Parts: sequence; C-alpha cells; structure tokens
Amino acid sequence: MEALVVSAATAVSAVGHGRAAHARALRARRGGLRPNDYDPAVGGWIGRVEGVEEHRLPAALAAYDCRNHRLADMALDCDGFAAAVGRARARHGADRIAVVLGTSTSGVTAAEDAYRARAADGALPDWFDFDNTQDLGALARFVRDRLGLRGPALSVSTACASSARSFMDAAALIRVGIVDAAVVGGADSLCRMTLHGFAALELLAPDPCRPCAADRAGISIGEAAGFALLERAGEGEALLLGAGASSDGYHMSAPHPEGAGAVAAMRTALDAAGLAPDAIDWINLHGTATRANDAIEDMAVAAVFGDAVPASSTKGWTGHTLGACGILETVIALECMRGGFVAGCLGIDAADPAFTTGIAVANTARPVRRVLSNSFGFGGINCSLILGSAA
Repeated sequence: MEALVVSAATAVSAVGHGRAAHARALRARRGGLRPNDYDPAVGGWIGRVEGVEEHRLPAALAAYDCRNHRLADMALDCDGFAAAVGRARARHGADRIAVVLGTSTSGVTAAEDAYRARAADGALPDWFDFDNTQDLGALARFVRDRLGLRGPALSVSTACASSARSFMDAAALIRVGIVDAAVVGGADSLCRMTLHGFAALELLAPDPCRPCAADRAGISIGEAAGFALLERAGEGEALLLGAGASSDGYHMSAPHPEGAGAVAAMRTALDAAGLAPDAIDWINLHGTATRANDAIEDMAVAAVFGDAVPASSTKGWTGHTLGACGILETVIALECMRGGFVAGCLGIDAADPAFTTGIAVANTARPVRRVLSNSFGFGGINCSLILGSAA
C-alpha cells in the first residue's frame, strides 16, 4: 500500500475540544465519562461533549442543523483543521479533494425529536429536514460545503468501524487518481436509539466502562467527531502505512468466537504496510469493555502478536463513540506518538488474568513510532489501521 501523509487532524470528545485537550487528559489519566444526563431513564454513564447544545452552524448552512453536524462543526473549528484544508484546496483545487466520512446514526436525533413532535394525524413537523440531517449522506455533504470543496462526498456506515473504514475508501480514491487528497473521519452523536438499543442488549455498564478488567461490565456510550487530511505527498507528522478490513458475517451483534475477522483485518493491515508484527509499538484495541468482545479481541491479538506488543483501550476516557471511534482513536494514537507514551487502560489495576496479550494498565513512557488501531462493528465488520511517525 502506498503510504499517505496525515497532514492535519483534530477531534472533539468527552475529554475536550482539540488535540491538546486529549493529550492533557491522557497524561493526567482524567476521563470524561459522567452519569447519563442525556437520557437518565436508561442509566449508565456516557461520554458527552460540552457545548453541543449552544453551538450554532454558520448561517448559510443552517439547513444542516442537528446534533451530529454541530459536533462535526466544532471539530472543524479545532487545531486549525479548516485552515489546513484551505491550504490543501489552494494546492490541489477544490474538486481534487474528497470528503469520505463515517457515521452509524447520522442526525437521527433530529428524527427522534420530529417524531415526538408529530401532529395528531401522524404528520411530521415542517421543520424536519430529513435530507440534510438524518440522511446518511448528509454528514459528508455538510462537511464538503463547510470546507468549500467540490470533490466526491461519500458517507460510510459500517457500524463502529465506520470512520476507520473511511481511511481505506479515501486511500483508494487517491490511489487510482480520482483525487489528490481527502478529508476523512466522521461523527456520531448521542441519541435515544443507541442508548435504548444497547440497554436492550444488556450491554450498558452501570458504572464507567473498564476495558480489559476482569470485572468489566459493559459499554459506556459516548459521542465524538474528528477529521484527518490525507494527501499523497506533503508535510505531516504521521503516515497511514497500511489498512486492512474483513467481514466475517458471523453474527449481527457478536464477534466470531475465535476472532477470525479481527485476525484477518490485522494481518491484512500488516501485509499492506509491509511490516512484521514486532514492528508495531502499541496496539490501540477496540476494547469496548463487554465480556465477550474484549476476550475475543485478546484472543485475536494474541494470534497475531503474541504478548510482546503493549495493547490497551482508550474507551475508558471517552466512552464508545460508535462510528466515530476510528477517527477519535487515530487522533489519540497521534498524540501518543507525539508524546512518546502508551496510554494504559483507565480505571483498572490489572488486566483480566485470562488474557494472554500484553495489556498496559498504566501510562508507559516509550517511543511509539507505529500504532495499529482496531475498530470492529456489528455484523462482523472489522477494520485495522497502521499509523507511523513521519520522523
């Protein structure tokens, strides 16, 4: 696989707005989870982004207004990302930059609110704009319009692998010459559908999620948005070295019992990057803190890496941000590479003794030159990205 330059990146999540806020939270081991004040009847803890309710989109883009696009707009305002895209636009032209973004629910909160406000005859209110809010393509169109681009705009919805998968689809567009650069990433916002859905599956933890702990009790749902700018050439702090995906189709909501799809995605990513397993310095696990998913991911990682490479999940800081976790954890990986440390699992003293991989439970100072980051989704969808330092 041709390595692509990551020339800019940004994210917002429950731990803060922008990369510096994420780096501070990681180093201080300060999580962003809180008791569920979005839909208290569901219970559990959530990763809620501050300021979403008060945020306003630019007046010219008001038709796109929904929680998901507010999150995206907040991220575009961080870390000089929109300005970096503007410079890329000047280099390549507005029609030579694609927008490829992942989301699992898009602006479904707008539809939920509209349904609650429907008339006696069932008619939805006039203010509900499906095309510009809930439609899965709306996020990519909004970001393209917001950034003044004219290239292809694609939305990827592969459950919790969505924003990780966006890197692969954008890389394909660049590789075949359709575009010279791409804005990738995505957004997923808190909504009643996901909270009630995971509660119905009995997967929500009553307390903050604790990935890889022996007594882990489930997921804490979060929200986030983030973006990266991929280019064929140019200056950047990191490279997308390789990527791999698989779809084992074992079960709608349970992973393959031997982690076959996860193993395939990780091995494909290593092959694409031309790397041996021992070239990876840290594995950012999908690590949702459910009993089955963490155990089977441990089995899969052990099959590929043994116990020599430190592995951990950062969802204890942010919650599981669903379709946005791939981009959020890419930004976290960039901060760990920049700062020279592995972020150990938050809130646990020791890993599940049944695990056989090298689970990190504390921050460890060490050079982090290459990271493999896993994102797995319902339906047997698996995606692994390998990021490397450009230095």
